[in-house]
Amino acid sequence: MGTTSSWPIRSITLGAALTAIISISNTVQATETIQLTAVDGYPPKSMWVKEFINFFIPEIDRRLAKTGNYKIKWNQAWSGQITKKKKVLQGIQKGLGDIGVVTTVFHADRVPLQMIAYATPFVTNDPGLVARTVDDLVKKYPAFKQAWKKYNQVYLTNLAVFDSYQIFSKEKISSFADFKGKKINGAGMNLRYLQGLGAAGVGGSSVKYYNNMKTGVVDGAMLWAEGAVTFKLPEVAPHMLRANIGSANSKAVTMNADTWARLPEEVKTVISEAAISYRDHVSRIASEKSAEAYANFEKMGGMIHPMNQSDREKWANTMPSVGSDWAMSLEKKGLPGKAILSSYMEAMRTAEQPIIRQWDKE
Repeated sequence: MGTTSSWPIRSITLGAALTAIISISNTVQATETIQLTAVDGYPPKSMWVKEFINFFIPEIDRRLAKTGNYKIKWNQAWSGQITKKKKVLQGIQKGLGDIGVVTTVFHADRVPLQMIAYATPFVTNDPGLVARTVDDLVKKYPAFKQAWKKYNQVYLTNLAVFDSYQIFSKEKISSFADFKGKKINGAGMNLRYLQGLGAAGVGGSSVKYYNNMKTGVVDGAMLWAEGAVTFKLPEVAPHMLRANIGSANSKAVTMNADTWARLPEEVKTVISEAAISYRDHVSRIASEKSAEAYANFEKMGGMIHPMNQSDREKWANTMPSVGSDWAMSLEKKGLPGKAILSSYMEAMRTAEQPIIRQWDKE
């Protein structure tokens, strides 16, 4: 009697165990591994690369782990291992990298709409506001994504990685007049800011500014405080002119379009949503580190010289019509430059930013 009654219990227990084992086996088998190569020409000490490694990748992995359907095996290639700083766009276009951070300021000819904040200096020092506003424009104007499509890429988001451009120099520059005869490193459109100052703009990238000043190629560079500290500029350029020229969206996160097309919808959704979280995270880091960076600049032996408001206004109003020139150049290509410029400036006015020059009203 006891033996007969115990048999069903053992049978059910064994059946349940087998079901659990099969279920676990099916779950394991269902997890698909996707290989992705992430690229940038800048080193991991660069803030946005560091946060790509420490925040963006783990955030994607964490979200995918919720279902367990997919996981990504990451190949990380930084510091020019696959693509140099100015060639990331081309590298992702060719499929040398699947996903990466493109420094858009080097590609004003290819993705000109990404230059909106560079076309509007002395407008805002809020990187988060810049980044969110640009992505709002991307949603409103299809031309933004269409530009990337030409280069076999899918646009995910933009990054504003600093609070404001400042001027770092070997000799003290504290006023508008001190620029005369100086050679200043810059990148892309911000070289136009120097026109009207009596200074000569010299193109370059932040990783080369140190050696350029050390060897006398230039007298100064346009950079942000966190970048200056990271690249140890106080050693060769101990003077900072704190002019608060403004923040800008200097980066874009993109994916190779062929890679993107092969991804399951769940993975696409996770990467897209994590990219926005990464954008906002980088903006917060940029804001949080700015105050610390100014203090660290002084700790490293640097001296900060605030530019008075009248000189800032004189500088802004002496510049060429950077904003309207940019918008008109786009209109000639059949792109809605004027509308985009107006939308951007209206967003800044709504946010009550300290605008010196109304670039869309010229």
